[in-house]
Amino acid sequence: MKKVITLFLIFTVFLFTNAPLFAQDVLHGGVSENNQIYKQIETDVFTGQIETLNRKEVINMTVSQVLDSSFSLEGDEFFAEVTTDVYGDKGVVIPRGTMAHGMIKDTTGPKRLGREASLTLSFDYLVTPDGREIPIEGEMTTKLHPVAQAGKIAVQDVGYTLAGGAIGGLAALNWLGIEAAIASEGYTLAGGAAIGGAIGLTMALIRKGKEVLISPGDEIKVKINTSVDLPVYKESALKQEEVLYEGLTININDIKHEKDPFGEINTITLSLLISNMSDKTLSGFDMALVNDYNVKFSPSIFGDTKLMFKQIKPGDKLIANVSFAVDNINRKFWLAFYDRRNGSVITKISLDNAYRSIPQKSKKRNEKARNKRIKKSYLKDSDMELDF
Repeated sequence: MKKVITLFLIFTVFLFTNAPLFAQDVLHGGVSENNQIYKQIETDVFTGQIETLNRKEVINMTVSQVLDSSFSLEGDEFFAEVTTDVYGDKGVVIPRGTMAHGMIKDTTGPKRLGREASLTLSFDYLVTPDGREIPIEGEMTTKLHPVAQAGKIAVQDVGYTLAGGAIGGLAALNWLGIEAAIASEGYTLAGGAAIGGAIGLTMALIRKGKEVLISPGDEIKVKINTSVDLPVYKESALKQEEVLYEGLTININDIKHEKDPFGEINTITLSLLISNMSDKTLSGFDMALVNDYNVKFSPSIFGDTKLMFKQIKPGDKLIANVSFAVDNINRKFWLAFYDRRNGSVITKISLDNAYRSIPQKSKKRNEKARNKRIKKSYLKDSDMELDF
């Protein structure tokens, strides 16, 4: 036992005495191995070509937390996620899922004359899915151009004045009666309308605008103010993982972003081509849309329901549309079919992979639909505020 302890102590002293030598060998081997791994990643991920991200390029993003002009402060930091691939002439240079570091640059509260609050956001770097950090200069603001804002306020104020005039005229008619209006040749109505118009104009002058609210899921457009050289990604490197089943082929031919029954762009409609040459019988009730948080969304009853009530037996081929109402249209999604006996996944097809192959016309249509949502989604829904 004593010999064992003695040998252990000798070995320990030798190890610490030669620690720099061992550390140097280990470090050298680790760096060399890491370089090889990095070179292999570059080969697998990038084409070897370089594209320049030009100034004034616009990147679609969604924020990771609530930004509210009523409590967010200048200097507050946040992260946003790129929601659509950014293409150069040679391919994708910023893939969907890239994170952006942002900061609140400026915030203003609502003012009289209906002037809305505003948020100005600045961005200083991106973190790509492969771990690269890219310095950028980007900015996004909810401020309207002064001319556009003045025009909007003028239209609203005319609306208040007309409404006040109509209410004043009706009030005069109710209080004094139709006989008084006839006897005065309409002067009672005119007087009431004038008083109502004055009240409406006063309300227009003292009313305040709304606060600004940007929530996760709201898409923002960030303008890039600098030129950056970026490597081009291989299409194969951007593909999401899928689960396939032998003999079962599901092609997503088109993807539409549509309004749900409440007017929000939160419905995804898929045009599917299904060829079932497997040993499984599928049903629309075994189908769901799954996002990257593993939240499941069943087919919407407000869309085409034919596929929901249809069995897809071995040997069947069909073309069908199916819609899903989701909570955030900008998340990553997979179309999944489940085994009804044990709930396991039979197949899982990525919508991101399919989206890169859908017609350009469909992409432009979806972009237009999302842009309409952006224009009216930043202002808080609240009652008109009057400060005296």
